[in-house]
Amino acid sequence: MNKRKKLADSADIHELYELSVQCVEAEIDFVDTTFKKMRKRTARSLREDFCGTMNTSCEWIRRRQHNKAISVDLEPSVLAWGKAHHLAKLTSKQRQRITVLNADVLTVKAAPTDIVLAMNFSYWLFKEKKTLKRYFRSVYDGLGDDGIFFLDCFGGYEAFQLLEEKTRHGKFTYIWDQADYNPITGDYLCHIHFTFRDGSKIKQAFSYDWRLWTLPEIVDLLKAAGFQITVYWDKAEEGGDEDYQPATKGTADAGWVAYIVAAK
Repeated sequence: MNKRKKLADSADIHELYELSVQCVEAEIDFVDTTFKKMRKRTARSLREDFCGTMNTSCEWIRRRQHNKAISVDLEPSVLAWGKAHHLAKLTSKQRQRITVLNADVLTVKAAPTDIVLAMNFSYWLFKEKKTLKRYFRSVYDGLGDDGIFFLDCFGGYEAFQLLEEKTRHGKFTYIWDQADYNPITGDYLCHIHFTFRDGSKIKQAFSYDWRLWTLPEIVDLLKAAGFQITVYWDKAEEGGDEDYQPATKGTADAGWVAYIVAAK
């Protein structure tokens, strides 16, 4: 008698990740609107560093018929998934406006763009200040004359704790696991797990060996690289939709996510 196939066996971790942590429509809304407010013109070109599945880049391409994107990532298997699941859904003309580079963001050679993105805290893999500053400086040099660099950051007192946070998403549950933190070095090990209604699990679908950077440290390094910084804090009422606005003072919440807008 054959055993019934478990839900975890047929699940696609990249699809689960996008459903759990990405909202590319809202992200591009913020980036597009903020650039236009600051530069009094519409951005046309975007580079997505640590692009993963290229979900955000493809959303940018769909927004306007003249938008161009450069997608940069070091992991060929994730790029291959993105090509099959996102790039393939674009029209042939849309695909002509996106360039995919299997490259290191520290050394990538690409045409200057209006916008560079480093989202989902991906740049935290650079643990040394000199390396992170080097990355920020390379972004500065890779932007057009009035380009803007967009990053996100999270923090709050729970960020320093070992914990698991569960979020239900219909047919599966997303688990964010802060598995280890070294307060001496800042080393930070986190995992993403998924569980399903039939009790099956995908343990450590994704793992992140990061440094837990604080917002002031990031801002200082961006300034040292030449950027002018504005922090956008979520001003939404509890339970309301996100509402990121420029701020010079945040709130001492258990957990928060902020955008950092670094202008050239």
